[in-house]
Amino acid sequence: MADTYSQSQGTQQPRANQIVKATTAVTVGGSLLVLSGLIFAGTVIALATVTPLFVISSPVLVPAVITVSLIIAGFLASGGFGVAALTVLTWVYGYVTGKHPPGADQLDLARHKLASKAREMKDRAEQFGQQPLTSGQQTS
Repeated sequence: MADTYSQSQGTQQPRANQIVKATTAVTVGGSLLVLSGLIFAGTVIALATVTPLFVISSPVLVPAVITVSLIIAGFLASGGFGVAALTVLTWVYGYVTGKHPPGADQLDLARHKLASKAREMKDRAEQFGQQPLTSGQQTS
């Protein structure tokens, strides 16, 4: 019975860990993809609203240069966030599947440090909760 319990505990921990990693990957990747799409949509909307004003109030070449610059900047920003999102998703997929991408050691080290500090604080809290109250500290 104890052997079955330890086996089930051993399989539960990695599965929960993988779920957290996958959730993080989806959250970060999705956020970057949404940001990429929002920048793209904002660029298109800004160009659609500002271009007629430039054409009406300025010579033809100045708005053309500004419009082309805005188009290039918008597409570069949108593409950059898209590439960043795909890079993060690829890295996290490699990490979740155990391929050990660059930087995984630092992430694991940080996770272990955080877990040890959390355990230490839990132990301190338990010790603090078990201390007897002195007469000045008791509440009625």
